[in-house]
Amino acid sequence: MKWCLMKFCRLMCLTATFPLLLMELAGLCRFYKRVFPLLAYNITFSYNDKMHRLKRELFRGLSRFASRDGSLALLEIGCGSGANFAFYPNGCTVLCSDPNPHFDRYLKRSMAANPHLTYSRFMVTAAEDMRDVGDSSVDVVVCTLVLCSVRNVRKVLMEVRRVLKTGGAFYFLEHVVSDSPSSWIYFLQHVLEPLWYYLGDGCTITRATWRDLESAGFSQLHLRHVTAPDVTCLIQPHIMGYSIK
Repeated sequence: MKWCLMKFCRLMCLTATFPLLLMELAGLCRFYKRVFPLLAYNITFSYNDKMHRLKRELFRGLSRFASRDGSLALLEIGCGSGANFAFYPNGCTVLCSDPNPHFDRYLKRSMAANPHLTYSRFMVTAAEDMRDVGDSSVDVVVCTLVLCSVRNVRKVLMEVRRVLKTGGAFYFLEHVVSDSPSSWIYFLQHVLEPLWYYLGDGCTITRATWRDLESAGFSQLHLRHVTAPDVTCLIQPHIMGYSIK
């Protein structure tokens, strides 16, 4: 009964968002690409406050993947406004990429606020095709709240493996679908996903991203499921951890 209700409610949500689909197909939603970085930048402060402990825990081991000369080349895909910069170790060289060029002004603010880092450049590119990054050229790749909105998660992970040096690490923190199909969070995620997709600029809240990571071919995978504190229930289920090439 609950499954039928979920399907019906999702259909209602799809019907309500149909005008947004037509606007997207007609290219009328492009203006939101300019507005979204401002929204994301402001939301970042609240999210970082709530996730501070988990982010500190996640990134505290970054330095152990530094090269023999002590340098640490880090690529952040889907960097957005630079929400993770404060958690990176001193002297780290950061290469940033994001498909939305309008994050540039907010990224510069975060760079100015974190002078303990060295910044390489900002590449406007999709994570599925990072041809400007050489094979085996970075020590660490970081990805937070990004795999929910890429078009092809498996292709992104293939690119991550390509650019990582052997023994390098891929750090991730992602919201995912609830792993309990009988829960109300799972129900609401599937019902409201069509609306969330447009509000979140392509964000999908029903991805079981841990399965893609498990099958990505990394030599090691350190992953755990966590509940994000004090955020909306739709994105409370998270996974965090790192994998090694």
